[in-house]
Amino acid sequence: MQYDISSTMSLISHIHSAAAEFLKIRLAEKGLPDLVSSHGFILFQLSRQEKITMSDLAARINRDKSTTTVLVRKLRQAGFVKSELSDKDSRIKFITLTDEGRKYTRITAQLSDDLISTFYNGFNNDEKMQVFTLLNRIFSNFQHA
Repeated sequence: MQYDISSTMSLISHIHSAAAEFLKIRLAEKGLPDLVSSHGFILFQLSRQEKITMSDLAARINRDKSTTTVLVRKLRQAGFVKSELSDKDSRIKFITLTDEGRKYTRITAQLSDDLISTFYNGFNNDEKMQVFTLLNRIFSNFQHA
C-alpha cells in the first residue's frame, strides 16, 4: 500500500470496519447473529460494573443516549439485560445483566481477546505502546479542536 497523508484516516476507517465485521462473524458463530459489536461492548461494560446508568453507559460506549437506548432495548428483548428506575430519582435508569447476560459476557470476553490478538498480531510490546500513544494523540487532537 502506498502512503499519502490522507490515507491514514481512510486506513483507520477500514480497520474499524474490518474489526466490526470480525466481531459480527464471531458473534454469529457463537449463536448471536442479531448482535453487533456495540452490544458486545455494552455487555463487557456491565461485566465490569454490575449496575450502570444509561448516561454513564452511553459515555463508555461512545454513543448518544438515544442510540444507547435502542441498543439496550435489543439486549433487554434478548434477555441479556434488565433496567430499573432509581429509587432516588425516577429520571435515572440503571442497567444490569441478567443471568443469561452473564453467560454471554464470557463469550464476548473471549471474542474481545480474539479481536485484540488479531489487532496486534506480530507486534511487540513497544510497538503496541507506540500504536496506542499515537492514536491517543490523534484522539486528543480532535477533543481539543
